Amino acid sequence: MRTWGAAPQAPDNSVSGIEPFENATLRQIVRVSGGGGRIRIRLSNEYGSAPLTIGATHIGLADSDSEIRHGSARAVTFSGRPTAIVPAGAPILSDPVDLDVAALSRLTISLHLPGRVDTVTCHGTFHALGWIIPGDATALTSLPTGATPLPAQALITAVEIQTDSPTQAIAVLGDSRVDGIGSSPGADQRWTDLLAERLDTRGGPTRCVVSQSISGNRLLTDGIGTAALARFDRDILATPGLGHVVIAVGNDLVFSFAPDTEENSGFLAMFPGDPVGVDDIIAAHVQLAARARAHGARVHAATIAPYGASEMYSPEGDKAREQVNSWIRTSGAFDGVLDFDAVWRDPSDSTRIRSDLHMGDNLHGNDAGYRALAEAVDLSLFD
Repeated sequence: MRTWGAAPQAPDNSVSGIEPFENATLRQIVRVSGGGGRIRIRLSNEYGSAPLTIGATHIGLADSDSEIRHGSARAVTFSGRPTAIVPAGAPILSDPVDLDVAALSRLTISLHLPGRVDTVTCHGTFHALGWIIPGDATALTSLPTGATPLPAQALITAVEIQTDSPTQAIAVLGDSRVDGIGSSPGADQRWTDLLAERLDTRGGPTRCVVSQSISGNRLLTDGIGTAALARFDRDILATPGLGHVVIAVGNDLVFSFAPDTEENSGFLAMFPGDPVGVDDIIAAHVQLAARARAHGARVHAATIAPYGASEMYSPEGDKAREQVNSWIRTSGAFDGVLDFDAVWRDPSDSTRIRSDLHMGDNLHGNDAGYRALAEAVDLSLFD
């Protein structure tokens, strides 16, 4: 059962880059949603330029941002061995490790990479807590002197748990509003994090919330990250224990209708491809829903929240957004609707986000905004 995930990306100019390094330990902290008694991790060299050598791997419960809880450190093996070589283009799954992990726990994962690493498969988010440490520091319980911040999530793409209780995963296909841009860095304030907290507080069967978001991602066209339609099988349908899918990607219309201003020119250059319209977005949603149901999952869609007064806003784009939202609400194509447009829109101007819910750019939420989204979700959708 997957309890945490990060969609892998190529280390291109759209992602905070990790400079080439050699003989170093990457120490990273992730927060799981559901808990269990055995865990395993998934690493990825899918965008690597050469085979990746793993010299040693340790996991433990994070006592603080830089300390590992006493007695919780465990060595990790791959096919029974402490070392592994991951071919370029491939992922690798560790052996299960006995470790009692409570829901909403933070895990510390340390990877020693003895060889030179020029390209690191990563996830471009400022929410990651991680460090680069010279040499093999996997067995250290404290962060040593000489550690430097890691600018992106690196190599780790999933944490899986084994539990005897009924458990399902809720996989969220998303963009920057799912990735939590604008929330407090490293504080687990994305709406998916907060939804996991609500589900845990409610009790009952475990529902793990797995964010498979990429900031800047689009449904139909590559740009920042592989297009959502193309990465859907890897990032969503391959999720162990998949029970529910949430579709929450709204960038296609935003970028297709964005005004071609001097302020936007550099940003829009990162998003090549022909403009798309309402019918294209509807067809993409229908396709994703069909593919998810073929895997036995229930499918939910989020309406596209407003973005008026942002640099990307245009009246034509907003009209298209409202048409897509009307279809999401009324088509009956989904098992549930998360009406994020209704939660965020300003009662005095439906094209804009309420001023107390965005980060200042009229496009992304702040902590209060993402909490409002999480609290608006009907938990019974996931029963």
